[in-house]
Amino acid sequence: MERRVLLTGFDPFGGERINPALEAVRKLEGRILEDIGVRVVAQELPTVFGKSIEVLAQAIEREQPEVVICVGQAGGRTHITPERVAINVNDARIPDNEGQQPVDEPVVEGGPAAYFSTLPIKAIVQAMRDAGIPAMVSNTAGTFVCNHVFYGLMHLLHTRSAGVRGGFIHIPYLPEQVADRPEPSMALETIVRGIEIAIRVSATADADVRVTGGTEC
Repeated sequence: MERRVLLTGFDPFGGERINPALEAVRKLEGRILEDIGVRVVAQELPTVFGKSIEVLAQAIEREQPEVVICVGQAGGRTHITPERVAINVNDARIPDNEGQQPVDEPVVEGGPAAYFSTLPIKAIVQAMRDAGIPAMVSNTAGTFVCNHVFYGLMHLLHTRSAGVRGGFIHIPYLPEQVADRPEPSMALETIVRGIEIAIRVSATADADVRVTGGTEC
């Protein structure tokens, strides 16, 4: 039976014309990693509270993946950052793509305060660094649609798809997004290489590595 890894990326938001997450997962759509027996499938998600989780749930039901990796843009970050934890709160600094701007609302009413990623995030970071790609563990996915989807994903897997690994990875801007302002960025080909590494590690690692990934603040 074919092993599948589901990647998701958001459409552009916040006035941007492109979203590096969507551009990267499109590059990986349909890729077959023959050495580990994995096919990559990609799904675009709307940057919309509620609807994004609905589309994600449909994709998981359709594709029946063994790993789900959601990818999102984190402007201002210098590294590819696998996220450690999703929290049960929507608190939007800006409206989503349908004008919704929830404040202090739960992602899932009555759900737990948080879910940890089930991806081997430290092994992913270590493998990316070994390949010369800037990477580090992140301990906050924010409170916008990225965290919303991350929490929604983990709740779906916890309640409906036990045994499926899942988590979220944030990536920097692309150079063309910040050509007129002094913000960090990363080339698309580097991001794509990093995500492919994350796929390989997530699909093959039996457990995460025990190395430091914390921060002081």
